[in-house]
Amino acid sequence: MTGTLAPTQPLTAADRCDRCGAQAYVRVVLNSGGELLFCAHHMREHDDSIRKIASEIQDETSRLQETPATSADEER
Repeated sequence: MTGTLAPTQPLTAADRCDRCGAQAYVRVVLNSGGELLFCAHHMREHDDSIRKIASEIQDETSRLQETPATSADEER
């Protein structure tokens, strides 16, 4: 979903899920103008309901698949 809102900032480790407090990977801008943050688990759990009330969804769950560089990788 996309909206006509200004682009949102990337989510950081300081952004926490509104359900459980885990790191948030999804920002939901509501039709009413509010905003909710969700971890990947809670977004999947409530996906159908959230999409009904969202004007925009910023999904960064693909970051969960990224592999961080290790010092061994940097030496190569």
